[in-house]
Amino acid sequence: MKNMQKTSFFSAVVFLTLAAFSQVAADTLEIVTLQYPPYEYEENGKTKGIAVDLVRAAFKKIEQPVSISVMPWIRALIMIEKGNVDAIFTAFKTPEREKFADYSKEVLMPQEVSLFALKDSKVTFDGDLSKLYGYLVGMVRKVSYGKKFDDFARENKEVKLYVIKTGELNMNMLLIKRIDILISNRHGAYFILSNMGRTEEVEELKPVVESVPSYIAFSKKRNLAAVRDKFDKALAGIKAQGEYDRIIAEFYENLKKENSRNKAVPAKE
Repeated sequence: MKNMQKTSFFSAVVFLTLAAFSQVAADTLEIVTLQYPPYEYEENGKTKGIAVDLVRAAFKKIEQPVSISVMPWIRALIMIEKGNVDAIFTAFKTPEREKFADYSKEVLMPQEVSLFALKDSKVTFDGDLSKLYGYLVGMVRKVSYGKKFDDFARENKEVKLYVIKTGELNMNMLLIKRIDILISNRHGAYFILSNMGRTEEVEELKPVVESVPSYIAFSKKRNLAAVRDKFDKALAGIKAQGEYDRIIAEFYENLKKENSRNKAVPAKE
């Protein structure tokens, strides 16, 4: 009889433990994103990035566990539409996507496009793109830099453009003075410069060319509008308390330290 009681007690403990783990798993939000450094990317099996850090910080404030996966963007959008996952970031707001996604009211990250020049150059910019006449502007092939610049480049054939394959090659062209100005997503440019260890040689020209807001969006099929509202409140608090800027600064500081450590380790022959 005692053995039966012990067995029943043990079975009950196992059942309750498994139930608890299942509940935790069920409460974890499944979030998807894309490979888009420095906003979000996967490196050495870890999901990193400025937007990743901001998303985690906001959900931590509302004590909401999350799991973030990096995958192809089209696949991620389809999963949100079908309700296979809970949320997606960093997403631009479009009428088509709003049919199946509840967007945050708070902007998660502004996708800002800026012009960059060498600090010792005499290049200036006041927001008027026509002032680019006479300069050689570097850009990456098949990349959109926002409606304002794309329209300007298409309609003004006299502006001199140097088109190249990657952002890294484009930045190198600026550093060796093969181009006068580089146009880039601003955080993308800072990420490349930090990896090169040459952030002190280049300056961002002000004002930004264009700023397009991007958001986190929740699958309507998951009925997460209440969670979205909590996230909005948490993100607004992070911005108001100065934590938003601190998280971004911390990301670059950690990236700088990581790059320094990598350079300090001798290459294996």
